[in-house]
Amino acid sequence: MTKTKNKINVLHIATLNRPIRQDLGYGPIETVIYNIDKGLHELGHRSIVACSGDSSVIGEQFTTIEKSFSEYWSTDTELQRENMRKHLLLSLERAQQGDIDIIHMHDAIMVEFIFKGVIKSPVPIVMTLHVPAAEKVSFKRWNESFISSSEVYFVPISEYQRKQHEGLVNMQKVIHHGVDVENYPFNSNPGEQDYLFSIGRITQDKGQDKAIEVAKRTGSRLIIAGNVQNKGKDRAFFKRLEKSFDLVTDAGKPFADSEYYEKVMKPILDSDKQIIYIGEVDSAQKRLWYRHAQATLFPIGWGEPFGLVLIESMACGTPILAFNKGSVPEIVVHGKAGFVVDTIDEMVELVKSINLIDPSDCRTHIKDNFSVATMAGKYSELYQQILEVST
Repeated sequence: MTKTKNKINVLHIATLNRPIRQDLGYGPIETVIYNIDKGLHELGHRSIVACSGDSSVIGEQFTTIEKSFSEYWSTDTELQRENMRKHLLLSLERAQQGDIDIIHMHDAIMVEFIFKGVIKSPVPIVMTLHVPAAEKVSFKRWNESFISSSEVYFVPISEYQRKQHEGLVNMQKVIHHGVDVENYPFNSNPGEQDYLFSIGRITQDKGQDKAIEVAKRTGSRLIIAGNVQNKGKDRAFFKRLEKSFDLVTDAGKPFADSEYYEKVMKPILDSDKQIIYIGEVDSAQKRLWYRHAQATLFPIGWGEPFGLVLIESMACGTPILAFNKGSVPEIVVHGKAGFVVDTIDEMVELVKSINLIDPSDCRTHIKDNFSVATMAGKYSELYQQILEVST
C-alpha cells in the first residue's frame, strides 16, 4: 500500500450501537468505521476514533463512554440519549484541541445536534450516508438548512444511494465500502460442502423466506445466520420462519479458527437436516461459513444502499445469487462473480449453474474494486480536496 505524501489528522465520531472492533457479528456501520480507520492508518494518516471503551481500533482510540449500547436496535431511552450527547460533546471537545483536520461522522441522528446549536464544528465534516434517504427525516432538514458553502460534505456509498439523495447539498462522489481481502480465506473448491448460505439481520427485507423457498425448490441445504433485533415485526417474521427450520443451533461458540470447523461446523454439516438456523456468528466464524458454501443467497426485498455481505462472500471466492435491487447490480458482475436476477424462478434455475463461476474471478473483483486500500485511498483524496478548498 502506497503511503500518502500529505498526512491528514482525521477524527471519526463513531456510532454507539456496538463497539468498533474487528470481531463483530452484526455491526455493518461499525465494521466500515473499523475498516476506514485501518486503511487510513496504513496510508500514513493519523486516524483517531472517538468511540466506546469496549472498542479496539487500529489507529488511536479516544474513549467517550464506557460501553456501547450492545443491542443494534433498542427502545430509545433518556440514558441512551444522554450517552449520545456526552459522546458527541466529548468528541467535539477533542476536535477543538487544534490538531484535527477533518471530522468524519457516520450517524445521522448525531448530526441533528449541529442544527440544534449544541455544538459547532471547528473543522470540515465528512458524513458517510450509511442509510437510505427514506429512513431519516434528517436528510430533508439538512437539505433545507445547508447552503453550498457549508463545510459538511456528504458521501454516498453507492450510485443507487446517490440517486436517492439527489439534490442534497455538497454531495460528493460515491465511495464504495471495502474489506481487507487478505483476512478472508479463499474458497478454492466451490461447493465443497454443498450448501447455500444466507447471512444478515433476520427481517422481511433481507428475504430469508425467499432463501428458504430457493433451498426447498432446489433440494439444497441452507445455512441461515443472523441476529433477530428487538423489533416486533422482526420477531414476528422470525416466528414464521421457525416453522421451516429443521434444526436450530448456536454456531457462535468461541473456538479458534482451527477448531471451529471441526467442533462446530462439521457436526452441523454432517447432520441430515436441510434448513438450519445457526444464530449470530462473529466475523471470523462467518468467513468460514462463506468459504465452504456453494453460494451466498441475497434475495433482498428492498433497495439496499450497500450489501457488505456481497463483498465479504466474493472475497472468499464464494459467488452470489442476488435480486436485482438497490446497489446489487453495481457490486456483483452478472455471470462473472455470481448471478443477478429479477425473480425467484430465475434464482432457482441458476442454482445449478453456480459452479460455472470461477472463485478466482470473485476474489479478484473484490481486490480490484472493494478493498480497504481502495476505500481509504478515495477518502484520503476527498479529505485533501476539502482541505484545499477550506484553506
